[in-house]
Amino acid sequence: MLKLDSDQWNLIYNVFSFGLVSMLACTVYTLVSQQRVLAKYRSALVMSSMVTFIAAYHYMRIFDSFKESSTDMSVNVSGEQGAFNEAYRYVDWLLTVPLLLVEVVAVLALTKSVSTSLITRLVPASAVMIALGYPGEIASDQNTQVMYGVLSTIPFLYILYILFVELTKSLANQPEGVAATVGRLRLLLIATWGVYPISYILGMGEGPTAEQFVGVQVGYTIADVLAKCVFGLTIYKIARMKSAAEGMKE
Repeated sequence: MLKLDSDQWNLIYNVFSFGLVSMLACTVYTLVSQQRVLAKYRSALVMSSMVTFIAAYHYMRIFDSFKESSTDMSVNVSGEQGAFNEAYRYVDWLLTVPLLLVEVVAVLALTKSVSTSLITRLVPASAVMIALGYPGEIASDQNTQVMYGVLSTIPFLYILYILFVELTKSLANQPEGVAATVGRLRLLLIATWGVYPISYILGMGEGPTAEQFVGVQVGYTIADVLAKCVFGLTIYKIARMKSAAEGMKE
């Protein structure tokens, strides 16, 4: 059992609640906004809705797991039945990260051959990244944590490199006024995804301690809200701007 003080326990409780409601709100918003963009960009919004809906479900499971594993503000992190289940996050990422990558490709409206090439490179890389990260997440040995952290960083950097390059290439083909937003999307991508390895590092070491547990859970939740909600809303903004530039009326 990991003993938390009242501030730490309430912080995690409120952060999980914030993550859940953020995902639900973004799901509803992107669903009702489908008709505000051209048909060819709606698949990007569908993907965004799926990402946040799946994340909302898993945040509900994470929230329940935290409450069920807590007794008098002590959290069971033993890995046994009834303990806090970190696997929910990785199952969520295994489903949502590929969808998020497809979402980016869809809103750029690239040629079919380029889109197919990107998806066949990015989706397998995302699965490898997540699969390699989980053993390090649940390991208690720091050497094992470092090894899997380094291994999962390789596909992580590969994904960011491919997306950054392709987003840069697409700037010349974007309508007037859209290129600047797509350019900022590159920076948002790096900034939001960059929170994940920081949170992973916070949990490294023999333990976990209460401070590590809080840091990891808060860090991952903030990263999820940025990478799924804020990123999804930026994708919607790009789809709206491109639709308007191509003649869609309000």
